Amino acid sequence: MKMNFQHTLAIAILLVGVQCAVAQKKDDTIGTEVVNVVKPYTPTISDAFKVKETPSFDDEDTNKKEAIQYSIFSFPVASTFTPSKGKAAGVDKSAAEKLYGNYATLAAGNYGTINAELFITENVSNKDYFGVMLRHLSSQGGIKDALLENKYYNTSLDATYGSKSRKLSWNADLGYQNQIYNWYGLQPDTFDQTTIDAISPKQTYHNFYLGGRVAVGESVFKEATVKFSHFWDAFSSGENRFLFQPQLEADIMGEKLKASFVLDYLSGSFQKQYFDLEGIKYGFTNVGFQPSYQIKQDDLTVNLGAGLFYSVSNEANKNKFYIYPQINATYKFVGDLMIGYAGAEGSLKQNTYHDFVDANFFVSPTLGIAPTDQKYDLYIGLKGKLANAIGYNIKGSYSDEANKALFKSNEYNAQNTNLSGYAYGNSFGVVYDNVKTISFYGELKADLSKDVAFGLNGTFSSYTMGTEAQAWNLPAMKLATTLDFKITPKWDAGYSVFYVGQRKDQFIYNSLLVNTIQDVNLASYLDVNAHLNYKRNERLSFFLKGNNLANQKYQRWMNYPVQGIQILLGANYKFDF
Repeated sequence: MKMNFQHTLAIAILLVGVQCAVAQKKDDTIGTEVVNVVKPYTPTISDAFKVKETPSFDDEDTNKKEAIQYSIFSFPVASTFTPSKGKAAGVDKSAAEKLYGNYATLAAGNYGTINAELFITENVSNKDYFGVMLRHLSSQGGIKDALLENKYYNTSLDATYGSKSRKLSWNADLGYQNQIYNWYGLQPDTFDQTTIDAISPKQTYHNFYLGGRVAVGESVFKEATVKFSHFWDAFSSGENRFLFQPQLEADIMGEKLKASFVLDYLSGSFQKQYFDLEGIKYGFTNVGFQPSYQIKQDDLTVNLGAGLFYSVSNEANKNKFYIYPQINATYKFVGDLMIGYAGAEGSLKQNTYHDFVDANFFVSPTLGIAPTDQKYDLYIGLKGKLANAIGYNIKGSYSDEANKALFKSNEYNAQNTNLSGYAYGNSFGVVYDNVKTISFYGELKADLSKDVAFGLNGTFSSYTMGTEAQAWNLPAMKLATTLDFKITPKWDAGYSVFYVGQRKDQFIYNSLLVNTIQDVNLASYLDVNAHLNYKRNERLSFFLKGNNLANQKYQRWMNYPVQGIQILLGANYKFDF
């Protein structure tokens, strides 16, 4: 702004000079005159004014903008310059690991433990494939203080054949499983050696299944699954189950409408009851319809649904209709960092002999089979991320279940005419009761780095019983933690620790002279496990596993102590045909 003022002042002085020059030129007759200054000029402050740094211009000539026209005269200029091609910055990239479709695993350890797996898969065409999976786990027992044989075997073979395409996907499954276990859990100091030697505690389970799944793309019919299984044991027990579950899905006004159907048929029998030789027969047909409607609005997602079930007891000629809420909602408070969720859900659960065996290998083949009425499960929780690599989930719930199945030790009665290997108080039956449960669950998962992953979770429960004195064999506390880390590109390791709180059971002994009912507190236990892996190359790796490293002599079930420190050494080999 100072420069503009200086330029203006210079122009003004120049114009005044020009005017004076012109005036003198026009009147050459002007004479000279002498002027005598009587008093020199002495300026005062009031006579001075401050020059503005930004002078104002009010005249039209100054404000008027001159129109300027530009013209460009362009002509080509030859150039010999050739720019060099740019290069991307170098990035250290690890070589992609080759994926193999098949693998074989073989391991052996103390207690005569053998673990073997074989998985084979092959693409028949661009769409069709098949796979075969063979698993085997066995141990020769050797549990300290066990009075009966305690070895076990578990072998299964599964096969599948399927096809995948955008419009249609399907697969057919076939499998067989064989399991051998022993009822070795005798009450100490109760039986003489002659009685113990006469007990044959071996039990064998068999399971054969055939099933399939079909899914249709871009159709109201989403998918359907079907499965038939036949389960039997060494005591002439048998069970057949047929399960068919189709699902429909459609978009209505931008929202999803879903509907699933259930047809569950169960029929089975046991050769005799626990206290006499009369057989047991059971059978149920459950038909269910579960519609739901999904509403999405901004960060809120709500699923409104219900479960309608009609159950028929084929042997008792009884039937009952059930209605359950199936409502849940999620709301994103802060994106993926904080997501609230809540729900009220219920369903009809069909209990089976096969399911009970999977949960407890030492049940007796004299069970009462009935469905559980899961009236509702009310829950509210919060999940999300504390940081990019740390996730959390906390949940509180209140559930009400009618006819909930609980495992309880069978009593020993010296007058019992059933002298099978499970009738010495060394097996478990099932009792049903109405159970209300309050539980709190918390989980934390963290990827501390690309080479370290950590997890921690816990469940705390409180039970209110209807008629039973205790929530038999249900723990009030369960904790678990895991850590996996990579030591070098070829070495990795990890551990897992499980804590299970106290449980309660009951030992009942009846004879002509003694009648004993003893409540038993099963002590809490800590199970520490660890593994170490070495990758020899892309195909071959070796591993070392350790279970129950704290060498705790805990009992998972009453009078069923577990093996001590277990070490397993093995190798895994990947291959293609």
